[in-house]
Amino acid sequence: MAETQYKIGARTAMAICISTMIGTGVFTSLGFQLAEVQNTWSIIILWLLGGVIALIGAFTYAELGTHFQDSGGDYIFLSRIFHPILGYLYTWISLTAGFSAPVAISAMAMTAYLSTPLGIDANSPWLGIALIIILSAIHSLTIKTSGWFQDISSALKVLFVITLVVIGFAYAPAGENSINLDSSWTSEIWVPGFAVSLIFVSYAYQGWNSAAYIVGEIRNPLKNLPIALIGGTVLVTVIYIMMQYVMLKHASVSEMSGQVEVTTIAFSNILSSRGAYWISLFIALQLIATISGYLWIGSRIVQAMAAEHNQWKFVAPKSKSNIPVRAVWLLAAVSIFFTLTSTFEQVLIYAGFLLQLMSSITIASVFFIEKKEGTFRSPFGRSLQVFYILFSIVVLVYTFVERPQESMIGLGLLGLGLVTYFVGRR
Repeated sequence: MAETQYKIGARTAMAICISTMIGTGVFTSLGFQLAEVQNTWSIIILWLLGGVIALIGAFTYAELGTHFQDSGGDYIFLSRIFHPILGYLYTWISLTAGFSAPVAISAMAMTAYLSTPLGIDANSPWLGIALIIILSAIHSLTIKTSGWFQDISSALKVLFVITLVVIGFAYAPAGENSINLDSSWTSEIWVPGFAVSLIFVSYAYQGWNSAAYIVGEIRNPLKNLPIALIGGTVLVTVIYIMMQYVMLKHASVSEMSGQVEVTTIAFSNILSSRGAYWISLFIALQLIATISGYLWIGSRIVQAMAAEHNQWKFVAPKSKSNIPVRAVWLLAAVSIFFTLTSTFEQVLIYAGFLLQLMSSITIASVFFIEKKEGTFRSPFGRSLQVFYILFSIVVLVYTFVERPQESMIGLGLLGLGLVTYFVGRR
């Protein structure tokens, strides 16, 4: 089969979803959440609710993806259903936050986790930048090469996380831990901090829609796209909840609150400093699959937008192997810029705010498509989508009130995108 005709199956599509979801969020978010809510049931509810919301999104994107069957994800959906300006804005957000920010955050987190085992400066950006460049080069070759690399790196990622869960459940707590199963969760879930914590959770689940961005590169999307989106989301939800419980079981609130390397902190209490050395090393290595997945799918949505807007035409061409090489490297360049200029938590919050906003608009677009033969239909009519949108409104309002600076940065990026759209039109 010629490379230009090569398409991936459900396994690789699911690997993309899993690898883009399981990244920095599951290993780092708990420290920020514990600064706001501390009951174990509250934490479990946070991650379960995040999984339910992601699953609703997976149902919806499977329907939208099988309806249009073109690579480009939200850009295609919003441009075709509403207006090209919405598709353009989503791609602008993808370039400046949606895909570049997770790449930058993963690169920063990887350096932080490698600082102890390798004895390097945790704030040095150069190791992460080097990895972004290497992975961009890999994704500039062929779709088959990208698929092979993603399959292997994602399999190692899942194996590693499952190993952590097994170790965490097998060992008894060595000292003080964070398990608190009293009824205080009934009041905690109503405080503003709980809603802000949902932003961290929502960010951790970002990637559930990954396969929808490359539907044009998937064999038999009617069958394989729903398998990838729904199957990947369910598997990751189970893993996420077990990981949070394990970390709460093996470290105290005071140890983890406000910290990034919460996984290393928890497992150093189980396996001693030598074991924590290897845990840190493998957490850093599994982030390779996360960065790889975002570079792959992010470049496709950038290319889809570039093909239809004159100001971005220079990014649109594909290689002989049907790879949008210029889009890959543009995404890499923006990611490197964020790696050099931003802090971890700031990028996480404004990126999460913007992605929650734009994904809600995409979810709403499903109300405006006509029923079409040969497409996936999400269950329960449109009630799931109504719940998703109402949930997003609550989270966005609370986030804006509690974190106005990061929210304004996000809205500022959105405004800048509008400027570039109209300048391009002129």
